[in-house]
Amino acid sequence: MSRPLRVTVWGENVHESREEDVRARYPDGMHGAIAAGLNEQLGEAVAVRTATLQEPEHGLSEAVLAETDVLTWWGHIAHDEVSGAVVERVQHAVLGGMGLLVLHSGHYSKPFQRLLGTTCSLRWRNEGERELVWTVAPAHPIAAGVPHPIVIEASEMYGEPFDIPAPDELVFVSSFAGGEIFRGGACFERGSGRIFYFGPGDQDYPIYHHPDVRRVIANAVRWAAPRFERHPPRDAPNSPRGWFA
Repeated sequence: MSRPLRVTVWGENVHESREEDVRARYPDGMHGAIAAGLNEQLGEAVAVRTATLQEPEHGLSEAVLAETDVLTWWGHIAHDEVSGAVVERVQHAVLGGMGLLVLHSGHYSKPFQRLLGTTCSLRWRNEGERELVWTVAPAHPIAAGVPHPIVIEASEMYGEPFDIPAPDELVFVSSFAGGEIFRGGACFERGSGRIFYFGPGDQDYPIYHHPDVRRVIANAVRWAAPRFERHPPRDAPNSPRGWFA
């Protein structure tokens, strides 16, 4: 791209508003930390804006999404508060070529469930245990410059079965102190858009300040960027004989 990659970082912004410990960990919100990581990693190659649940249209108007190359999504306890109109708007944007990064508990978000067509449920435990993020596709662009493994000293456990369709590509798997494993770095294509799900990132831990996590998210933003001009979702026109002549 001749211009900076336009990224909108969407955050639920509920824990930060209600819980002092989360606010101390993320004084600018989790969305602010994710945005700061992208600016740190990508510099002038990216133009980052943030949006939150509490804004009109959740900060995701038609105009905002039209000017977004990649959307990142973090939500947890307010999935039900996301309006159906915004969910449909995000779905159509992805089908038309916008990239989508779904982070941690965003696996239960309405856009992710709508695009994947499954419950996206999983096993979990939050005891602050060590997570190792193992690269299983070292040649993939999202794994570029990422150590093997990424070591996260305290994290929420996510485990299998993870009710998602078989990923088009699996980049990372996580293992936990309790012995579980998890497909925590999965790529999908829907319509003309690319989707990446990345597991680490519970609000109880400073994971979005972790330099290796920031590197993964930055790499994923580059990977998910539109590969050609955005377009409306494909329709199904009636085609009488001779339409292509």
